[in-house]
Amino acid sequence: MAKPVVDGIERELEGKAQVLRLSVMDSVGGHLAARYGARGVPTMVVLDGEGNVVYAKVGSPNRGEIIVAVEGLTEQ
Repeated sequence: MAKPVVDGIERELEGKAQVLRLSVMDSVGGHLAARYGARGVPTMVVLDGEGNVVYAKVGSPNRGEIIVAVEGLTEQ
């Protein structure tokens, strides 16, 4: 299950990044899934401040990779 991992990522990134959970079944989530090329569920996407993808992964999220990607943005 991805939910417990995403819950932990959300707690760890509190105050550093905003974690949004979207459903591909609604119009906004479906639009963003198409825009960012989501090919499966779950898909994690990390964007920089200008909307560029700096990390993307389909399937079970890797907490360490996501934290490193976000922390890399805050160091710039």
